[in-house]
Amino acid sequence: MQDKYLPADIERAAQQHWDSSEAFRVSADATKPKYYCLSMFPYPSGKLHMGHVRNYTIGDVLSRFHKMKGFNVLQPMGWDAFGLPAENAAIKNQVPPAKWTYDNIAYMKQQLKSLGFAIDWSRELATCTPEYYKWNQWLFLRMLEKGVAERKTQVVNWDPVDQTVLANEQVIDGRGWRTGALVEKREIPGYYLKITDYADELLGDLDELTGWPERVKLMQANWIGKSTGVRFAFSHAVSDENGLIGDGKMWVFTTRADTIMGVTFCAVAAEHPLALHAAKSNPELAAFIEKCKHGSVMEADMATMEKEGLPTGLFVTHPLTGKQVEVWVGNYVLISYGDGAVMGVPAHDERDFAFAKKYGLPIEQVVAVGDKAYSLDAWQEWYGSKDGHCVNSGKYDGLSYADAVDAIAADVAAKNIGEKKVQWRLRDWGISRQRYWGCPIPIIHCDDCGSVPVPDDQLPVKLPEDCVPDGSGNPLHKRLDFLHVDCPKCGKPARRETDTMDTFVDSSWYYARYATRFGADKMVDEETDYWMTVDQYIGGIEHAILHLLYSRFWTKVMRDVGLVSYREPFAHLLTQGMVLNNAFFHKPEGGGKNYFWESEIDIQKDAKGHITGATLKKDGSTLEHELTTMSKSKNNGVDPQSLIEQYGADTARFFMMFAAPPEQTLEWSDAGVEGAYRFLRRVWSFGHLFATEIRPQIGAQRGLANAKLPEELAAFRREIHLLLKQANYDLGKQQFNTVASATMKMLNAIEKAPRQGALAAEVLEECFGILLRVLSPLTPHISHALWQQLGYGDDILAAAWPEPLDAALVQDEIELMLQVNGKLRGSLRVPADAAKDAIEAAAVAHEAAIKFMEGKAPKKVVVVPGRLVNIVC
Repeated sequence: MQDKYLPADIERAAQQHWDSSEAFRVSADATKPKYYCLSMFPYPSGKLHMGHVRNYTIGDVLSRFHKMKGFNVLQPMGWDAFGLPAENAAIKNQVPPAKWTYDNIAYMKQQLKSLGFAIDWSRELATCTPEYYKWNQWLFLRMLEKGVAERKTQVVNWDPVDQTVLANEQVIDGRGWRTGALVEKREIPGYYLKITDYADELLGDLDELTGWPERVKLMQANWIGKSTGVRFAFSHAVSDENGLIGDGKMWVFTTRADTIMGVTFCAVAAEHPLALHAAKSNPELAAFIEKCKHGSVMEADMATMEKEGLPTGLFVTHPLTGKQVEVWVGNYVLISYGDGAVMGVPAHDERDFAFAKKYGLPIEQVVAVGDKAYSLDAWQEWYGSKDGHCVNSGKYDGLSYADAVDAIAADVAAKNIGEKKVQWRLRDWGISRQRYWGCPIPIIHCDDCGSVPVPDDQLPVKLPEDCVPDGSGNPLHKRLDFLHVDCPKCGKPARRETDTMDTFVDSSWYYARYATRFGADKMVDEETDYWMTVDQYIGGIEHAILHLLYSRFWTKVMRDVGLVSYREPFAHLLTQGMVLNNAFFHKPEGGGKNYFWESEIDIQKDAKGHITGATLKKDGSTLEHELTTMSKSKNNGVDPQSLIEQYGADTARFFMMFAAPPEQTLEWSDAGVEGAYRFLRRVWSFGHLFATEIRPQIGAQRGLANAKLPEELAAFRREIHLLLKQANYDLGKQQFNTVASATMKMLNAIEKAPRQGALAAEVLEECFGILLRVLSPLTPHISHALWQQLGYGDDILAAAWPEPLDAALVQDEIELMLQVNGKLRGSLRVPADAAKDAIEAAAVAHEAAIKFMEGKAPKKVVVVPGRLVNIVC
């Protein structure tokens, strides 16, 4: 065999073997336990980054481990290929998004293959292909039939330059994330999926997800946001040309009905009918409402933003006291949450407190906790406590929180102006996007028939792939061959819907499509029942809410239309940490940071390799540095392809697994990469040594099974099997960094082990075979090559996973720590099966014990089995 470690040659040969043998192509097999391992599929942005490498290596380690454990393993891959980045690239490069996307897919696929991932490429999918998105459209039509999908008008974020709706996360300081244009709040029609119909089930089924991190389940529970409270109305006499606005009732919802007697004002959203009515005769209020339309609608922003408001000049009537309550417009009130109005109880709500302080509104205490005195100086935590009792509340005085809520709910119900109610933070999922590069919504608009679903036999509605967006809105509006169509009902000229679906739709069911054989006539087939649910799902914590929640919802809808039988898509979830690297920058006048590539910088380090300073090569100016997430924008990314070309894929994989536990952030280290490479060179070097000098010593008649090994050889073999035992435990716990560490310890022991003689050669053959198999999931190429070339077998993937042997772990002698009066004085070797009195006798007779006993007789001898002996004098 080749004496030098040449990763490029080794990895090319291994990958050719896997391709030619279709090593990772699988199908349902009821005779084997199945293991479906899935990593979140990538967006084809052009190149893999180190986050991809880490994510997919974690999945590959688990997949290869389970394959060697005898499981039928499915690990598929595809592309989350629709979305706005492709449109932006198309605008910049003047090419169709389809070409940009497919070119990127081809390049990134080769990158993934170069890393040696055990992927069943026969199941590859791209969400931008008609073969895939046909089924988005088909299930959407089933949702329409079931009433789970509907068309309605809601307030959205509108970017007037991009001419599109923006998600809350895409509005930054009131402006569109890409254009910087002031975002408007507009009421426009769109299609919504009633995820709220499934809110209770989505919340309750979180208890079944025992394989999910608790923090992810908590994030989902908070997002779903179940609140039990009271919905009631403030009456009013405000009317317009159509009569009483809202039938003379302004509805609110509160979880703190016990504070109802402390209401001193009400606040409504800028879009609330009362606010809009008042603005007709109040220019200042109209201007304020217009300003509010450009604000964020994210609740996180609402919590921290400066609370602003204006009085409407309108009043509503308190439902229990009959007092007149002033109505304000508040920028912190969302029209999309509840009824778009809130009761203001500044004494017991921190947000209301800040608002009342700012505008000099009354603050009236109606809950007391112990003997704590209320103050108007600053908010205190106990003001909002549910642990107190009602005060200054008339008939409710003295009641606890729960009793007061029940009593007040009963009283408003008796007046027919309210009731107890469960409310959800979760909102229906708006899937309409005024963008081109997405799945067409299968609706045809007819002047006579209205909105008509596209018949199933006309699916998919294919998206033209040759459009080149120019930034002036959806190019489908200009594609007459797409836009103009006959109505399926009446046959008259009609027009297609030009909105496309939110790309979260594409990623909400791809896991089920992987697990089918892609029949043209079915969304999923019977093979899905074999593979699902996903045994291990892997992806970033940033997807903990929306993607996972939408996938859970989509699964339940698929169940309800009879496609699948399972309730949840992902049995176990692993959220891997980010990859961090040093970024170098200086801060220009005016704020911000200018980042520089490491190649542009001279870096100073101390003796331990820690960075002590950095200067820019071109002018010697001093730079600052920070440890932060790898990013193109921060010029601190590492190109996986260049790393593979320099060190090999196995080095990249080993470093990624060794550097940190999978859930934690990983700090990039060039020295760590070089260390991983040196380790693999040592593995190869020992393999060459074994082939040329050690294996030839093994005779035709093997004797290891029945031999009594010399003490040094037995100790070495025991060490390897103990390390294997720990590695197997750590693999079960997904602690891949300690598995990698175990392989390094194994190699250290192997390099020091006795090498002469047939028996030593047999032990080394066994132990090196263990090392190769434990390494195989982490570094599959070098393990494959050495397994073949050293004669262990044709394919390490077909080898059984190693288990520690009881015979190897048995010790003839054990070492015990020897103490005299509790102080360590040496060690004592005794037979492993020695009786307690024999151990005591050996301890008292030990040279070190005699010295430190100083002629005194022992009062007692304490034996801690397997650990120590303590002589007490």
